[in-house]
Amino acid sequence: MSMNEDRFAGTGKNVGGRVEQGFGRAAGDVKTEVEGKMKHATGAAQDIYGQAKDAVGEAYGQAKDAVSDAARSVQEHAAPLEEFLRNAIESRPYTSMAVALGLGWFIGRMGGHSDYW
Repeated sequence: MSMNEDRFAGTGKNVGGRVEQGFGRAAGDVKTEVEGKMKHATGAAQDIYGQAKDAVGEAYGQAKDAVSDAARSVQEHAAPLEEFLRNAIESRPYTSMAVALGLGWFIGRMGGHSDYW
């Protein structure tokens, strides 16, 4: 997993905050110690945010690949059906027209109740 800029900056703040906290503790300076703790917490939060961004980016990439694979699969399976329909329509045009009209009428009747009938 690569580190994005948020993870890099968060890790830097985290380490810097720990160092500052240690200096404050060693020198007995409460203000420096508290500022170090704040930077440490800020860095940890930014690092977690960067990890979440990385995870979302990875999930997006996997979803995109899955959709692409599914589309390819549909195209591969649709080709034989298209060829079958083309041959059926070319060899029996009147039967194909009657089937199409019947399906259209059936779908139209299923679409809802009409006040015209």
